[in-house]
Amino acid sequence: MNSPVFTPLTLPSGIKIKNRLVKAAMEENLAAPNQLPGTELMHLYQTWAKGGVGLIITGNVMVDHMAMTGPGGVALEAETDLTPFRSWALAAKHNDTKVVMQINHPGRQVFKNMGGKVLSPSDIALDMGKHSHMFPKPKAMTEEDIEDVITRFAVTAQKAQEAGFDGVEIHAAHGYLISQFLSPLTNKREDKWGGSIENRARFLMEVLKLVRANVDEHFIVSVKLNSADFQRGGFDTDDAHQVVNMLEGLNLDFVELSGGSYEAPAMQGKTADERTLAREAYFLEFAEQIAATATMPIMVTGGIKRLPVAEQVLAANVQLAGMATALAMTPDLPNKWQQDSSFVGEIPTVTWQDKTLSGLATMAVVKRQLKRVAKGKSPHDSPSPIVSLIKDQVGKALLTKRYRKQFIKE
Repeated sequence: MNSPVFTPLTLPSGIKIKNRLVKAAMEENLAAPNQLPGTELMHLYQTWAKGGVGLIITGNVMVDHMAMTGPGGVALEAETDLTPFRSWALAAKHNDTKVVMQINHPGRQVFKNMGGKVLSPSDIALDMGKHSHMFPKPKAMTEEDIEDVITRFAVTAQKAQEAGFDGVEIHAAHGYLISQFLSPLTNKREDKWGGSIENRARFLMEVLKLVRANVDEHFIVSVKLNSADFQRGGFDTDDAHQVVNMLEGLNLDFVELSGGSYEAPAMQGKTADERTLAREAYFLEFAEQIAATATMPIMVTGGIKRLPVAEQVLAANVQLAGMATALAMTPDLPNKWQQDSSFVGEIPTVTWQDKTLSGLATMAVVKRQLKRVAKGKSPHDSPSPIVSLIKDQVGKALLTKRYRKQFIKE
C-alpha cells in the first residue's frame, strides 16, 4: 500500500520505525503479583505487534511501587527482577515492531483505597465533585521528595534499557505528577520549582537530563505532554509551546501531544472549560501549531480510527499517529487498513450524565477488551458499559486487596 502512513521514520536516536502508526499507552490493569508483567500482558503486546503497528508504547510503568495509578499496574525500580520485563520486551518486538516503555509517577492521582504515597508540588486535592472522596489530599513535596522522584525516573529508564526496550516515554500529561508541576492550578510553590513556566517546567527538564545521562545515545527518549489541561487557569497551549521550545536542546526522539486529566478527561474527548474538540484526532489542531516550529518529531494521539484521519495527521507535519482505544477494539487495525483502506475502527463512547462515572465506564469497556485479547479471545462487538464497569470495579477491588496485602502495612 502506498499510503504515507506505511512509510518508515528514522528517529533522532537512529532507530528506524517501519511505519507511522503507534499503539499509544492505555492502562491495562493486567500486572501479575508484585506489580510485574505476566503472561497476559505478554500475549496482549505480541498481538499488537503482529497487528501491524510500527511502534508500541506500553501502559504506565510506575517508578515507585508505593505510588500507583491502579492496583493492576506495573512498577520497575532499582531492585526489580528484570526477567519478566525481558520477556515483555521480546513479545512486543515481534514483526519488526519497536517498543517504548512509558514511565510515570501519579503524584496526587492515587486512589485513597490503595494507600501508599500521595505526593504533589502543593497540597491541593483533586476536585472530582461528588467523587472527590475517592482521592486523598496530597502531601506537598519536600526537596528530598523531588530529588528522589527525579532519580527514580532515571533508574527506571536505565532498567528498561537493560531489559531490552527500545526507549522510554516520560509521562508529563493527563494530570500525573510532572503535569502537576507544569500546571499553575496544582503548582502553587514559591521556590525554584514553581511560579514562572520556566520554574514549573524545571522538574520535567531535570528528569529528562538525568534520564538521558543514564541511557545510551541510541535509546529512544520521548515525552508525553498535554497540549492543554482544558481547565480554566490551567496549563494551556501557550505553556505547551514554551515547554516544547525548552525541550529543543535535549535530544528528544519525539513529543507526543495529548490533553486533559482526571478532572477534565479530554483524552476521552471531554473538556472542563467547554472547548470543543474534533470528533477524530482530538488534538491535531494544537499539534499542528506546535509542529510548525518544533525541530523534533511530533506525535498526536486521541480519537483516530480511520486511515484518512491518520493521513490527515501526517499532512499536518506531524510525524506519528498514535492510537489507543481503536487498537483495544481492533488490535490488527493497521493490517486491516493495508487490505481495505476504508475500514473504520471502533471507539466506544459512554454518554452518561455523570461525567466521572461516564469516564470510568469508558475506561472499563476498554480494559475489558484488553483482558479478552490478553486471554487470546476476540474483543466483544458491543460490550455493555454498566456490566463492564461492575466487572472492572469488582476486579479492581480484588487487585487492591492483593496490592495492600503485599505492600501496605495495616
